[in-house]
Amino acid sequence: QVRLMESGGGLVQAGGSLRLSCAASGTISINAMGWYRQAPGKQRELVASIISGGSTNYADSVKGRFTISRDNAKDTVYLQMNSLKPEDTAVYYCNCNARASAMLASRNYWGQGTQVTVSS
Repeated sequence: QVRLMESGGGLVQAGGSLRLSCAASGTISINAMGWYRQAPGKQRELVASIISGGSTNYADSVKGRFTISRDNAKDTVYLQMNSLKPEDTAVYYCNCNARASAMLASRNYWGQGTQVTVSS
């Protein structure tokens, strides 16, 4: 059973920093990991993603402020968030595209979400 354990959310003032972590377990291979966020009344959106080869992708709104990285040995993805703005306030969800066993195709898995609140 694939599980994603998120940590690192919280309350921070505008201009501050937070680091999110997400550790995956129960997988035999991981294709990509990433972070999405959903603010109240809005659709869930991609924040950043990283594939197994190391290539990254960022939403325009976070480029230059957020950095995604991955520790393949620990099956863990990190999101370093700097220069946070009130509009970054949302629930942040870890996403992982992985295979749980040799009998199953790759699919997306989601964490439970962690709240990030940026005060002005």
